[in-house]
Amino acid sequence: MKSLDPVTLLSELIRIQSVNPEGDPGVSDPGEAKIAVALKKLLRELGAEVSLREVLPGRPNVVARFPSDPSDGKIKPRLLLAPHMDTVSVVGMTIDPFSGEVRDGKIWGRGASDTKGPMAAMLSALSRVRAEIPKLNHEIWFAGLVGEESGQHGAKALANEEQFDFVIAGEPTGLKTVHAHKGSLWVTLTAHGKAVHASTPELGENAIYKMTSVIERITELVIPELSKTEHPLLGRSTLSVGTIRGGSKTNIVPDHCEATLDIRIIPGSDPLQIINLIENVAHGVQVDHQGSTPLFTDPAHPLVMKLSTLGATPTGAPWFCDAAVFAAKGIPAVALGPGSIAQAHTADEFISIADLEAGVDFFERFLRSLA
Repeated sequence: MKSLDPVTLLSELIRIQSVNPEGDPGVSDPGEAKIAVALKKLLRELGAEVSLREVLPGRPNVVARFPSDPSDGKIKPRLLLAPHMDTVSVVGMTIDPFSGEVRDGKIWGRGASDTKGPMAAMLSALSRVRAEIPKLNHEIWFAGLVGEESGQHGAKALANEEQFDFVIAGEPTGLKTVHAHKGSLWVTLTAHGKAVHASTPELGENAIYKMTSVIERITELVIPELSKTEHPLLGRSTLSVGTIRGGSKTNIVPDHCEATLDIRIIPGSDPLQIINLIENVAHGVQVDHQGSTPLFTDPAHPLVMKLSTLGATPTGAPWFCDAAVFAAKGIPAVALGPGSIAQAHTADEFISIADLEAGVDFFERFLRSLA
């Protein structure tokens, strides 16, 4: 098999719809099943042993293990390259989200940057060093993960199934090594009241008033508490009220109101302590939450240092990704790939051909450095 052309490969990957089904995907057939099948075929052609491992109904991870020669009776450490297969919604895009068009030195479409571009770079690099992979001092694995954009289900499943020694999550980091990032805590507040005619509001209980009172207390008491601790790379934890919805009609006292909070937490923060803070001020309001842990991998780790010597400077990021899921299991993990996070999730998403090819060259050099 010849080396994969990254531009052609990325265009093909973009044309395969793999929109995350959560929320409003903007397509009638969301999910990662189609791209999983395509990746399985491709990875087998590259010589890997491949399996589809269903994580959610019709949504499998693609897990590939490349051949590895014995190393004087020693067990080789496992290196995992792990981009996610799902993309965000295509609602509101100003270009054809699935064209994979090559124009003006760029490849256009949903996932071009986040994160089919890094995926194509990794796969193209693997194709270039295919003959050398068995002799590398690490056992090489590749995984296309489901659900990173909502729930990180694929990473959680694989982290429970397999043990790795180092993980590189494919993300558009401008070829910098993101070894630290904030975690997320998404909180839903639900207030209930009593609906009556608005001409006699004293007979009812206004759920919106309840909610606004709680939000005021969160602003006054919780946000300052979050700001007390600062991370040298990531700054302080933050809180933003993202949505608020309530009521059914102007002349009816609302009996229901819901608000959502987006909290970004720095490494070392205790999510349960933050939830306790919110519950302490959210009197009479239901509090539900879900989240992703922060990431911190020691920049002195030998592979982080190796990536740095190859030009991938260690850095931090305000966003979260699948690397944190593996790190939470005690597996050193980073995020790395070509492209800019500024292009992720945009209405006219693209990656430049120059950036994509630089990514292929980088991953090729990295893999060869493991000889």
